[in-house]
Amino acid sequence: MKLLILGGTAWLGHRTALAAAAEGHEVTCAARGISGAPPSGAAFLSIDRDADGGLAEAAGQRWDAVIDVSRQPGQVRRAVRDLADAADFYVFVSTGNVYASQKEYGQDEDAPLLPPLASDVMESMESYGPAKVACEQAVTSGFGPSRRAIVRAGLIGGPGDHSGRSGYWPLRFAHPADAGGRVLVPDAGAQPTQLIDVRDLAQWLVDVARERTAGIFNAVGDTVPLAQHLAAAASAAGPGIPLPEHEPASTGAAGEKQGSAVAVAQQWLREQGVGEWSGPRSLPLWLEDQDWQGMNARSNARARRAGLTLRPLEQTLADTLAWEENEGIDRPRGAGLSGNEERELLARLDAGPGAVTAGRGKAES
Repeated sequence: MKLLILGGTAWLGHRTALAAAAEGHEVTCAARGISGAPPSGAAFLSIDRDADGGLAEAAGQRWDAVIDVSRQPGQVRRAVRDLADAADFYVFVSTGNVYASQKEYGQDEDAPLLPPLASDVMESMESYGPAKVACEQAVTSGFGPSRRAIVRAGLIGGPGDHSGRSGYWPLRFAHPADAGGRVLVPDAGAQPTQLIDVRDLAQWLVDVARERTAGIFNAVGDTVPLAQHLAAAASAAGPGIPLPEHEPASTGAAGEKQGSAVAVAQQWLREQGVGEWSGPRSLPLWLEDQDWQGMNARSNARARRAGLTLRPLEQTLADTLAWEENEGIDRPRGAGLSGNEERELLARLDAGPGAVTAGRGKAES
């Protein structure tokens, strides 16, 4: 297969190019090159997608398939215009943010979408969902339903995840900030989580392009409760790490047992200024707002039937931990509590009621 990847130098695009090159495909990564170099085995084509004729050189060749990860409607509209006669199939990587509601569990690909962004340029992340809707519409309009695949990705994790969302928990369990080995977790064990390994997504994008699997797909991981995700993170961290528990067994001072996970009331966390999901001073993947929990509980049945395979969550977290350790345990991250922040919060808990300690012994009793 002669494959054109519009991108291919940043995280997902690079992994996709790597997977395609490993199969022996003729891969060309078309990008500005600012995010890095393409993997070994892939050619590089310098382009400017913001220029009207930025894809002229690519449009002058013949491609079996194109894979596009852009979020800018203008870039996608121009690519579809210029490549409609040069490529047989177009794979567009979209997002679950296109859905009008993030509340319902089990939504499939037929759920209502947000209105498309009219502008060619997405000015801020507040317009991310509408921008991707506009991109999807451009691809379908230019290539038709039978010559395109729309792949709506969910939360992507794994080695290389600089957001910190998939690496924070295994790293924290492997290297607790607290001298007593305690790890602060939200008492939200039933909340859904859904993570897809970047390597699984990348491989499936190549498969879809190769097989020309037309359709619209939720490319998301299996939904597991937060408690199960944290247990997998603790297991990935190595033997002897306590499994978190989230059902309150008692109230009172925290930290009575060394080496235990400390499940803390969500209200208390909010009062201490701890954020949800991502960003500084946060607990990654925690998402208290029920109007948004459905984003972690979408159906992946259609993608599964189309060949998407997922490695065990614990393997993803273990590999991400190894990457995090190699990058540096104490480096700044895009999500989570710093060591000092976690120690400060645990000290506040020690001074008063509000937490539940949970360790492996407690969980098995």
